[in-house]
Amino acid sequence: MQQSQLEWRAFEHEHIHKSSDWFWALGIIAIAGAVTAIIFNNILFAIVILVGAFTLSVHAVKKPNLVNFKISERGIIIDNTLHPYSSLESFWVEDESEQTSPKLLIKSKKLLAPHIIIPIENASPNDIRDYLLEYLAEEEDSESLAQKIVEFFGF
Repeated sequence: MQQSQLEWRAFEHEHIHKSSDWFWALGIIAIAGAVTAIIFNNILFAIVILVGAFTLSVHAVKKPNLVNFKISERGIIIDNTLHPYSSLESFWVEDESEQTSPKLLIKSKKLLAPHIIIPIENASPNDIRDYLLEYLAEEEDSESLAQKIVEFFGF
């Protein structure tokens, strides 16, 4: 018998602690970039570099939020945001490997959010796959290059 919905909680992303060396490297690179921009008489770009470095450092310290995930007959609910199946194209359950924990990769029809990545450490990947097969096509997918770069830098 099919469950009426699947629910679990997980952190929105994996938090990787940054050492003081990471912050020193960020500061040195940002200052070098800003000085170079000033040498080329591009003050605005120097300001953008410094503000970007500050924003990165604030984001690096921030702990991820614990998010509620729910898959129901209406769609996929992330916290209080419903993603109806009509706005989704396909899904892929990426199983756990040595480098990554299991994830649900969803391809969306939305222009600004074409991929949704949901961690599924606290849920059964097989149950999720079986449930979603009733509503969406299963299409092999992988994380985007941008997502892999972000994870490489520890975000």
